Amino acid sequence: MVRHDWTAEQLTELYQTPFPDLMFRAQSVHRENFSPTEVQRSTLLSVKTGGCPEDCAYCPQSAHYDTGVERHKVLPKDVVLAQAKSAQREGSTRFCMGAAWREVKDGKDFDEIIELVRGVSELGMEVCCTLGMLNEEQAARLKDAGCYAYNHNLDTSPEYYGEIITTRTYEQRLDTLRNVRKAGITVCCGGIVGMGEGTDDRLGLLAELARQDPHPESVPINMLVRVDGTPLENETPVDPIDFVRLIAVARIVMPKSYVRLSAGRTDMSDEMQALCFLAGANSIFAGEKLLTTPNPGETHDRALMKKLGMRFREEAH
Repeated sequence: MVRHDWTAEQLTELYQTPFPDLMFRAQSVHRENFSPTEVQRSTLLSVKTGGCPEDCAYCPQSAHYDTGVERHKVLPKDVVLAQAKSAQREGSTRFCMGAAWREVKDGKDFDEIIELVRGVSELGMEVCCTLGMLNEEQAARLKDAGCYAYNHNLDTSPEYYGEIITTRTYEQRLDTLRNVRKAGITVCCGGIVGMGEGTDDRLGLLAELARQDPHPESVPINMLVRVDGTPLENETPVDPIDFVRLIAVARIVMPKSYVRLSAGRTDMSDEMQALCFLAGANSIFAGEKLLTTPNPGETHDRALMKKLGMRFREEAH
């Protein structure tokens, strides 16, 4: 049963369940809603990189930090379409385009994004964008151009949010999600763990997501990639079992959502990823890079699927 009234206390109780029981429950919910042997994959491309005025403490693209990220304006349409076609050949059905903006501003750059969305949509792929904050009219333009999903993460709990970002409020993030919903675009919304937050904050994030009605269709759970030059470069890595527990809780409270292993997979062992799939994760980002951070390549992911006797959803039928 899909619920939207989860409390932080209920999530804490779930999280503290003995590991075998938690995994069994999560796997049971997963099997009721998805094939347990199939993983969906998406490809993410940074179409405008660096120079973002936000001060998100985890982000190498923030103009506030010196991380060595090379800045570039919106990529030409032919370059983006070539990347989308390559991703499609390799089996990705969703192509995500990210721009390092605080918010969408009407004008030449947004017009170029609209053309990119239209072009990728015409290839027959699901188009996802992550462009920062946007208003109702901009969301409607994206929808008309063929945008299928919009990513706008909440990042962490409302209580911890101010420790990570000061240039935008939690409510502004929720406003953008409301505008996306109003336009009829599906929502991709998750967060990041490993930023110095406690377990209560991690569960607070999941509670915020689980109380959305409807739930986000896609829930990316990122493990912090510690980047030199950012304020979080020396953070302590997340305990693997703690991370798997979060995936299991996410699956139980958002039973019909795709739960995606996103950033940080290069720091996850095959065994950790396998446990995440058992806990209900059923989506990954494919390719060598996630925006500006490393990601396991196609060869490794295929080898892992083969080792586990699993397959990519797009190749299962």
